[in-house]
Amino acid sequence: MKQVEIYCRNTRSKHNYPLGTSLNEISRDLNIKMDNFICGAMVNNQVRELSFCIVKPKHIEFFDVSHPDGIKMYFRSLIFVMYAAIDKIIPGVTLRISKGISNGYFCELSDLDREITEDDIEMIKTEMQSLINQDIPFVKKGLLSENAVRYLADKGLSEKARLFEQQGHLYSSLYFLKDLGNYFYGHLLPSTGYLSNFGLIKYFDGLLLRVPDPENFDRLPEVTTQNKLFEIYEEHKDWAQILNVSTISHLNEFTLNKQGGYIIKISEALHEKRIAEIANLIHEKNGDIRVVLVAGPSASGKTTFSKRLGVQLAVNGLRPYQISLDDYFVDRKHTPVDENGNHDFEALEAVDIDFFNEQLAELIEGLEVRLPKFDFNRGKRYMNGARLQLKKGDILIVEGIHGMNPRLLTRINNRQTYKIFISALTQISIDEQTYISTSDNRLIRRIIRDSKYRGYRAVDTIKRWPSVRRGEERNIFPFQENADVMFNSATLYELGVLKKYADPLLKQVLENQPEFMEAMRLLKFLSYFKPIEDEEIPPTSLLREFLGGSSFVY
Repeated sequence: MKQVEIYCRNTRSKHNYPLGTSLNEISRDLNIKMDNFICGAMVNNQVRELSFCIVKPKHIEFFDVSHPDGIKMYFRSLIFVMYAAIDKIIPGVTLRISKGISNGYFCELSDLDREITEDDIEMIKTEMQSLINQDIPFVKKGLLSENAVRYLADKGLSEKARLFEQQGHLYSSLYFLKDLGNYFYGHLLPSTGYLSNFGLIKYFDGLLLRVPDPENFDRLPEVTTQNKLFEIYEEHKDWAQILNVSTISHLNEFTLNKQGGYIIKISEALHEKRIAEIANLIHEKNGDIRVVLVAGPSASGKTTFSKRLGVQLAVNGLRPYQISLDDYFVDRKHTPVDENGNHDFEALEAVDIDFFNEQLAELIEGLEVRLPKFDFNRGKRYMNGARLQLKKGDILIVEGIHGMNPRLLTRINNRQTYKIFISALTQISIDEQTYISTSDNRLIRRIIRDSKYRGYRAVDTIKRWPSVRRGEERNIFPFQENADVMFNSATLYELGVLKKYADPLLKQVLENQPEFMEAMRLLKFLSYFKPIEDEEIPPTSLLREFLGGSSFVY
């Protein structure tokens, strides 16, 4: 029998196996030991399920649930089990997964003509646990696309069926749990028996599905209260539903009908309306507000939002001035380092808080100050000669990631500040049961911006992203509920526009680079969007911060 050579990165050794040997068989033969159960493997830097069979020489690295793709496989598999349980317990309703929130995932049951009850939830949980205890395999089957579309439509998954149809493939795949089929745009675990830990509780008018902490699998992260975040999600979901653009397939229909410009106009008008409302709220404080703090994670559009807010504040008769918290960085040699010894620019200690508060206090008192500038090339702060003095009717807009952190302002009366948190909360979903991560939206924005303005390759941005995300989880997101108001910088149309800019950059990531897997995942995700031309995006759009062509000076 023909033998195939594989190199296992876990054991740092080469081995020969018969053609067609599965990854599951290889992991058992090599006795791979990990902290948790093995979920799948990286095969030539691409994610594969344990059922994958080798037919050519491969580099293989097995991973468990602590790996980003391991927890994604766990989540997708758990959603399938939840879908199957609801299909049995409350037939005729549609499970919708709309967002990640409060250390869980918000789920709704559409077509349920009453409020979901605790008894409903307990029955769903019991059925889910029964399916898990049976250790039923997830089986992937290839079907003629027309048959897959028909099956999904018959099951009430019309948006998923429509998206499959739009792809135009001859064959498509569905996963089956016994005789129940579905699809989740990514790999699943081998069977239900792997899903040993989950939680399900009532949350607002729906449910919150809880998944384990990847770093501590036996623990379900504590549910946090995020009422303001939930409200902003719901507001923009309403916008998407009013326009009938709640999923990718809906957006694609507008694009295919050459109505992309209409969605752009509406999306931009909604942004402008919301920014004007926020400016009005500040103006209604009767001059008490002297400092507006604008914070948010990477690539959320803080800079352009600040400039657009300044325009609307001017419409209200105020004179806005803008400064960046980045210009108050400590010199590079004093910047704290993270657990890997790298400079941690996301830490609050990277900012000279004392100097920042000293200047802020002087400005509020009406004194003139010399403004600093930070030279990122030299890693030093210097005075660039610019001076600022606030007079009556003047208002200061401070942009920076730490604006919601209560430790930032040590000398300023809280009644003189107004806090705004910005994030790109993606308004559309892939389909009924597959939401779009806000992190993916921002990463794609950042890849384009880094390439255009900083000369970074996509591989560089992807490599840096996990560190950025860790910094956000530590220093930004825990404080977002401190905001007086939240603003969603995502637009309904943007991923259709970003696609044509991101695709060629992602395709430059090479197969022998560890970041290849993430690049392929993003390419696969973007492949579901029909491209939207960007000519009608106005020069004041937040998206212009990433694409270029903005009328603002940065």
